[in-house]
Amino acid sequence: MLKRNLIANYLGQGWSALMSLAFVPLYIKYIGIEAYGLIGLFAVVQAALNLLDMGMTPTLGREMARFSGGAHTVQSIRDLLRSIELITWGIALVIALGIWAISGSLASDWLRTEKLSTEVIAQAFTIMGVVSALRFVETIYHSSISGLQQQVLLNAVTAGLATLRGFGAVGILAWVSPTLGAFFLWQGLLSIVTIVMLASITYWLIPRGESHGKFSWSALQRIWQFSSGMLGITVMSLLLTQIDKILLSKLLTLTQYGYYAISCSVAGTIFMFIGPIAQAWYPKFCALYASNSEVELAENYHKATQFVTVIAGSAAVVVIFFSRELLFLWTQNIELAEKASVLVSVLMLGNILNGFMMLPYQMQLAHGWTSLTMKINMGLVLIFVPMTLWVTPIWGAIGAAWVWVSINIFCIFITINFMYSRILRKEKWRWYIHDLLLPMSAAIIASGIIKYYQPYDLDRPSQVGLILLASIVTFLSASLASEYIRSIVFQICGAVLDICCYKKRI
Repeated sequence: MLKRNLIANYLGQGWSALMSLAFVPLYIKYIGIEAYGLIGLFAVVQAALNLLDMGMTPTLGREMARFSGGAHTVQSIRDLLRSIELITWGIALVIALGIWAISGSLASDWLRTEKLSTEVIAQAFTIMGVVSALRFVETIYHSSISGLQQQVLLNAVTAGLATLRGFGAVGILAWVSPTLGAFFLWQGLLSIVTIVMLASITYWLIPRGESHGKFSWSALQRIWQFSSGMLGITVMSLLLTQIDKILLSKLLTLTQYGYYAISCSVAGTIFMFIGPIAQAWYPKFCALYASNSEVELAENYHKATQFVTVIAGSAAVVVIFFSRELLFLWTQNIELAEKASVLVSVLMLGNILNGFMMLPYQMQLAHGWTSLTMKINMGLVLIFVPMTLWVTPIWGAIGAAWVWVSINIFCIFITINFMYSRILRKEKWRWYIHDLLLPMSAAIIASGIIKYYQPYDLDRPSQVGLILLASIVTFLSASLASEYIRSIVFQICGAVLDICCYKKRI
């Protein structure tokens, strides 16, 4: 189950991420970099709206997993699902109406535009509000299907819809109307299709109860304690990860913000490498903690962390060293590559450091411990916001990016000690040295050597070859420096040699 879900998560989420990135150059071609800044802001709005679900979505996923383990009856889980559905649809209506009400003010008073008119931006915000509301509803069904451990099915559906979303958006812009309104209308149509499909799958996976699910205060009260803890974590986490984008949308021109949004999109791909691992291992952490299997829990924690370090860490290192080459190969826009490459490298550094904290965070949740992350994030927000407001007017977007790096360095070396003082007490130095330091050092040395000896003025095929070489060498170097991944590499090599020798004997 673990291996199957891990592979499905990588294939599904990887393809979805590819679809979201592949068409960005075409979006910029048809609507311009300034309009793309609004698309980047759209992603921020969606993330910020997760505050309004009050921790119910991650809690619903947890309860669906517990239902699979026998902790709920069919009727109680249906009642819980229906209760959260009704609340979510009510909040979605408020979202759509609220964004429509303030769309004019956002267009005229918040954003600093150069080419787009206030009317066009206000209209885009109105449609954006409806689409954001629909995306908000989608999350409860994503969480439910994942919690029911049907991650293969979920990834197949979401990958297919992501393909349709990306190709359809380009088709609309190319052949119907190259406008922001057309782009967001297509997103809204696909969100309706997504809700219908995911809701149907969710109810198909849950057996029929004595009656249809109904709204139940008692069902909500039973999850309130965990949900409230998740709410606090969600609020603080979103402030940490999105507040810079919100502040910069005010402090920068919309064109400058467009470059920042592209950089965030590229740097954010690293979570595509981390998310599937975390999503696959989290249910196992919960089960092992529940069965008091402390030794096995610690081993799985280190194994999962080394997977993150080798896979995500080596990918991040390649992007950090070769951001300019990657941006140019992706967009074929030398101006964009020059302006955004350093920003991509710095943001990627901050993101990979943040990603290393994912599994410690999930280990805390597996222990039912939500207060630590909430308190730490609250303190970090109080530092992050004033620092961003201080450095951005002086150094611009790159200053804000370095603030993000600084915050995550602080987490890696300081705040993580609070967790290890209470849980996994004997595992801290193993985490630092074997899980992080050794694989990352090998990756950095490998990419650094290739970057140092990189020839200048390479043509496009040579640049592609250089990136592939750097990726392979960096990944293998990190793998050989990791005790768990090294054994897997040796097993694969041994199996390949056995097959080759067998063929020769034949």
